[in-house]
This record gives sequence, C-alpha cells and structure tokens, in this order.
Amino acid sequence: MNNMKAIDVLHRNVADLQALLDVTIGLSPQIEAAAGKITKTLLSGGTLLACGNGGSSAEASHLTSEFVCRYKKDRRPYPAICLSAHGGDLTAIGNDYVFDDIFARQVHAFGHPGDILIVFTTSGRSENVRRALVAAKERKLVTIAFLGKDGGLCAGLADIELLIQSAITARIQEMHQLLFHTICELAEEQL
Repeated sequence: MNNMKAIDVLHRNVADLQALLDVTIGLSPQIEAAAGKITKTLLSGGTLLACGNGGSSAEASHLTSEFVCRYKKDRRPYPAICLSAHGGDLTAIGNDYVFDDIFARQVHAFGHPGDILIVFTTSGRSENVRRALVAAKERKLVTIAFLGKDGGLCAGLADIELLIQSAITARIQEMHQLLFHTICELAEEQL
C-alpha cells in the first residue's frame, strides 16, 4: 500500500471529518430553515425535486428516497423526484439540447411555484446544477443548495445554502449526508 498504513489514513480522515463537524454546527439555522421549507412544501401538496452529478446524484437519490419511503418512522409517502434518475430524460435532453440543460429542462417540466429544488454539488462548478437553480427561480421554486469548496458558480443562487468549505470531495459528501439526514429527521417530526 505505498507505505501507507490503514490506521494512518483512517486517523487522517477522522481528523479531517472532526474539524468539519466542529465548524458545521454553525449551519444549524440553515438546517432548521431547510427542514421548515421542506415540511411546509410537502404538507401543502408540493413536490421536492433534487439533482446532482456523479456522487452528488447519488446523494440526491438518497434524499428523495427518504421522503418517498420513510426516514425513521412509518408515515405516508411524499412526492420527491430525483432528476438525475431518469435516464431517458437525461439522454434525450443532452442529445437534443445540451448537457448543461439536463436538470433545468426537468425543473421547467416538473416544478411548480412553491415546490422545492434541492441541488448537490461538491465543487459548485456544475453548470447544469447552476442552470437548474436559475430555472427554479424562474418557476418560483424554493431552492436549497448543498455546496462544497467555496460554492463555485452556485454560490449565492439558492434561498438556503449549506456550504461545506473543504477541498476534499469525500469529506464534503460525508458532511452533506449528515446534514440532509438531520433535515430529514427534523422534517419527519412534522410530517
């Protein structure tokens, strides 16, 4: 293993994560606001849309599953759509238009005023995610952005931003998961 021992790598990763955990406590107002917006939207009959690329796509899918199925307790299902999951839509839009519009076009198709768009991007540099946020604003959706690094192109575009300032993609994803699980727990108490 190139002279790296598993224990050393694990210690480094835990130390990196611990430093982020300590800083992330400061995001509690945004977490509370996000949970409140999601709860209000779903209880009023609205839909939650989510998207991201690669690992962020998996986070978007994970999040929507928590609402369609359940997080911790039995309750009725709520409408939540992962825009990254529809292969036919993604490839048709990418082919007939441009890849940068794969999420924005779906926001225009599925999003209604008062719905929520939640985006995930560890770099903030995803043009298709940026365009989804712009489309959501045009459609009068509430927007929540899980961002990493310095927020990139997506910084300042969402109603609520949950920014993990780290250069390590894996740590950003781990923190995003903690944050959205916390939001799910808070929202589920009201659903």
